[in-house]
Amino acid sequence: NVYGGQQDNSAIAIASRTNDAGIDWKDWYSVAGCESAFLAFDPDNPEVVFGGCYQGIIEKWVKASREGKSIKEYPELGLSIAPKDFKFRYNWNAPIISSPHDRNTIYHAGNVVFKTRDGGNSWTVVSPDLTRNEKDKQGPGGGPYTNEAAGGENYNTLMALVESPHEEGVLWAGSDDGLLHLTRDGGQNWTNVTPPNLPESIINSIEVSPHDPATAYVVVMRYKFMDLKPYIFKTTDYGATWTKIVNGISGDHTFARVVREDPKRKGLLYAGTETGMYISFDDGLNWQPFQLNLPVVAINDLTIRQNDLVAATAGRSFWILDDLSSLQNYPATGGQLTIFEPKDTYLILGGSVNRPVPGLGKNPKQGVTLDYYLPQDADTLELKLEVLDANNTLLRTYSNKKPKDFKTWPGGPSKPEVLPDKKGYHRFTWNFRRESLPAVDNVFVYGNYGGARGGPGEYTLRLSLNGSTSETQAKVLPNPKVNATMDHFKDQQTVLLQIENSIRDIHEAVNQMRSAKKQLQEYSKLLKDNETAQPLLELGDSLVTRITTWEENLIQPKQKTFQDVINFNNKLNAQLMHLKGYVDTAEPRVTQGAKERLRDLLTEWNAFKRERDQMINNEMTSFNTLYKSLGLPAIIMEE
Repeated sequence: NVYGGQQDNSAIAIASRTNDAGIDWKDWYSVAGCESAFLAFDPDNPEVVFGGCYQGIIEKWVKASREGKSIKEYPELGLSIAPKDFKFRYNWNAPIISSPHDRNTIYHAGNVVFKTRDGGNSWTVVSPDLTRNEKDKQGPGGGPYTNEAAGGENYNTLMALVESPHEEGVLWAGSDDGLLHLTRDGGQNWTNVTPPNLPESIINSIEVSPHDPATAYVVVMRYKFMDLKPYIFKTTDYGATWTKIVNGISGDHTFARVVREDPKRKGLLYAGTETGMYISFDDGLNWQPFQLNLPVVAINDLTIRQNDLVAATAGRSFWILDDLSSLQNYPATGGQLTIFEPKDTYLILGGSVNRPVPGLGKNPKQGVTLDYYLPQDADTLELKLEVLDANNTLLRTYSNKKPKDFKTWPGGPSKPEVLPDKKGYHRFTWNFRRESLPAVDNVFVYGNYGGARGGPGEYTLRLSLNGSTSETQAKVLPNPKVNATMDHFKDQQTVLLQIENSIRDIHEAVNQMRSAKKQLQEYSKLLKDNETAQPLLELGDSLVTRITTWEENLIQPKQKTFQDVINFNNKLNAQLMHLKGYVDTAEPRVTQGAKERLRDLLTEWNAFKRERDQMINNEMTSFNTLYKSLGLPAIIMEE
């Protein structure tokens, strides 16, 4: 779930993916706070959410009851009161954070920093006033700001607050008037560590490096002073010295709003600006645009969760860049063919639409999304991706070549996916499925030709090009919200393999018998005037009739759409394909009814399989023997 405040709306939690085709109205709900909310909670157990609003309003919201409780430190009504007369001053976006060392510890910032360990029942002030505290700028509406009477446009307030993930009690606080303070003892002593000569400005974002406790990145905004240049500062000594790192961020309105450092790769930085995204691979020495498919929009905040980069934008939704693996390993080693290890993937089966749909957020693609690098264009070569299970059994093969003989029709197989093959970096998704099932030409089937999905486990991804190979491992994890054991998944896979193999056998058998029938019909045409061959033709016609009857018990050639079932009933292959879909679900327990149905269908197929074998071993053998005894030529010339 993604949590955030929506200006002129509410604070929300919304799913980052669903089991449906996308993310819509039913996948979000309001939480603590309001439109301007900072939100704080235990990210691994978000059952209690603390959220804010203007005037310093703060609320504790409990998911179980869907009820909120106001827990403001000093609950005075802020409407129409001059900020200089408040006991505490608050920004419209007053920071609220939970301690990474103790999620029961919540900090809230006004012009001072507050701390609670009992859910907001009591608060302790753990700092002096950390702003410039200019009384002449604390008039109605915040002095230099427009008096909008909502009590939100206050000046000399704290705008950013963060606790070090490395050291408990190390807090950084930034104000909306350009001051930065640090405490290393839980608030007993604070030091002004503002970058030298920094004029009045907004300290908008503070990022403590996940790799080094002494390193921090601070983003400063001065747009309210008509200065639209970017200001990003870096310290490696707890703020004793600072370096400005903005080379490459350019343009008329590209002031920065937020910087985050990648948790896996030191010095890999992501910056959100007023007009989009930037990235740096060298710790801020050089930046480059990283817009991809983002609209040109202000990036208000960034966070990294489960190796995904999540962006909060102004008016254009939340955006998520799935899996940072390729960026964390950029550039590819030696510029060689490389497949990057993907992040662990949950076995979640929701779909993803390929085109924008109003009111529908886009799901990530179902499956293991992987990145790879090609050192050369491969359009004239064969690029191959193989998926193997823990037993080294080949489950799926993808290629950059379109199958030359592929064709489809209503109710036929889906067009095979092909691998991108131009030089550079590419992203592709293995959709958990095994190899697609063979089809019977021009036969409509109400079902899915896709192979069944594999279960949780370890998989090998092997990429091959022009004699070079690159391998990596992929881990598929069970959906944590599905109550099932590995034995349930193994049982499901056993049943699915039985179904798949049966469908494959049926379709291959029908295709073989159709080929035989076609040959028999051709002989009938070529030998119709040959009196010597009449006994052979009679045997052939009898065999054609028997093959046709046999085939029509296995497939339904007369259906052209799913509605044709009214007149032309489904046959054995459709029943098995239906059962495959019935069993191939997120909840892996196979019902007893499904197992009973499979036994019955396999009994039917075994009977038809024996009939096929009899036709091959008896009638076809007799036909071949008689053909030879008649001395007929192998090549028959039509007159």
